[in-house]
Amino acid sequence: MQLQTLIDEPRIYIGHDAQNQWLYTDWKGEHTQDSSQECCLLLLDCLRAWPCAKVLNDNSSITRTTVELTEWGAWWLQEMRSAGLQYVAWVFPRNFAARQATEQVLSHITQPVVSGFDDVASAYVWLQQQPVRPS
Repeated sequence: MQLQTLIDEPRIYIGHDAQNQWLYTDWKGEHTQDSSQECCLLLLDCLRAWPCAKVLNDNSSITRTTVELTEWGAWWLQEMRSAGLQYVAWVFPRNFAARQATEQVLSHITQPVVSGFDDVASAYVWLQQQPVRPS
């Protein structure tokens, strides 16, 4: 994966993969609802600046999260869809409690299409296979 770095902070890395035409995010460390929202806004800004239909969302470096689906999260997902997002390949955190929280949130998302994975390689292959619908 050849990535152009868009954001590189201690809590999140966001890169653009020009060959695959998607954004790659690497969430790091511990995340609260507030820090997750801040990073989500960074991701939305990147998607608007680098329009893509796909995101490879890597949570494998998250050590703890207290994220839950809220009205704000529903607004954010709608904004991401409006910016062109169609598919998210979501790599689960290795930490069991963080994974449980993530699985609970993902079970409520119907659009965009989200699929969960245990590793980046499987997520990568799945995301490559998804057909982009014309906007």
